[in-house]
Parts: sequence; structure tokens; C-alpha cells
Amino acid sequence: MTDTPADEDDLPEGTDAAAGADASVPTDDGANDNQQEAASEDGRGDNVPDDVRKYDRFKKIDGSTYERANDFLRDRTYITAREWAIARLCADFRTETGVEMTKIGENLPELVPFMTDTYSPQAVNQARASFEEKVRKAGATFLYGAMCDFFTAEELDDVMYEATEVAKFLLEVEGVDLAVEDELEAEDRISSVMRDVREQSAALRHDEVTCPECGHEFEVGE
Repeated sequence: MTDTPADEDDLPEGTDAAAGADASVPTDDGANDNQQEAASEDGRGDNVPDDVRKYDRFKKIDGSTYERANDFLRDRTYITAREWAIARLCADFRTETGVEMTKIGENLPELVPFMTDTYSPQAVNQARASFEEKVRKAGATFLYGAMCDFFTAEELDDVMYEATEVAKFLLEVEGVDLAVEDELEAEDRISSVMRDVREQSAALRHDEVTCPECGHEFEVGE
């Protein structure tokens, strides 16, 4: 990749300062990730850190299925495969002083089978920031939809079920083992929270309302 000099003072917040030179920042859609030469072919194998070598997520997907993964995400979420993978890495390689972005970027092909090129710390941080921004916007959109009375209780349950199934699938692809009991408990907790959201949002919209779930009548501020 082509290196360009960087001033450490200009690095985005959360980027470790031991970055050195920067590689060109990939585009947000991740379209070129599977078109570049694999960095692992440059003889770096012996220099891979132990925690990178032992990292075992994403083993169910490889470079040959990158486009399928990206299409799946684009059809069902706001994020790309690149943002999904790097957000997970940033969570897994978080330390008391921040995220090990240099380690993530330099070892990206070893960490994620469908990522075929190394990234600069700035590119890693860019993908993480993009993921966070999309989650926040999606959260605000969903919560408004739940509070504005556009969906019936049954329709909202359907939305939550579909969202939960997609989230569970992504976790399973990452290598997380989900027990049936844990899945059912999570679904019950989510349903309970959403019923409370509907009830409280009704109170915000009207001075005196009847809960659509239980029929309880209450006034704003109760």
C-alpha cells in the first residue's frame, strides 16, 4: 500500500500514537477489501503476535464469501462487512489505555479471513467511527419508530424478532456459541423493554392514556 506521512497530533481520538506512517484510507463501502493482495504473503508470518495467532473469530467465513457477507449486511443493516469486522476487533483488542489500532491494522488479514490487506491505524479508526455513527443513527430511527405509534404492538414485535435474528446470526458467524436458554431470556427482556417504551411514549403524546398492552390508564408524569 502507498504510505503517506501523518502528524500524530492530527490522529482521531482513540488512535494509538505508535502508528508510524499511514496507508491510504480505504473507502467506506469496503468494496476493494477482497481485491487487494494478501498481506500475509509478504513473509510476516513469523512476526505475528501470539494473541493475533490465537484469535479464532470469523473462521466460518473466508475471502471467497466476502461479497456474500457484504450483501447480507447491506440488505439487513446499515453497516458493511469491513465495519462489522473492525468494530468486533476494536472491542476484542481494547485495553485500559485504548484500542490497539496499530496491531489490528497491521495484522488484519491474519485476524479476519475475508480481509486481504493491512490498514493504517487511521483507517481502522475511521471504520470504527463509521460503525458507531451508524449504530447511533439506526438506534434513533428505531426508537422514534417505536415511540411514534406508527407500529402496532404486534408489528413492533415482528421488527424486534427480525432484528434479533440478524444480530444472533452475526454473533454466530463471529464464533459466539448462543445457548437456547440465553436466547429466550434475551428475547423476553427485549420484549419487556419495548412494551415499557410503548407505554411511556404514549404518556408523552397524551395527557391521559390507556396502555395498549394492559389497559392501565394513567396520566402524564405518573
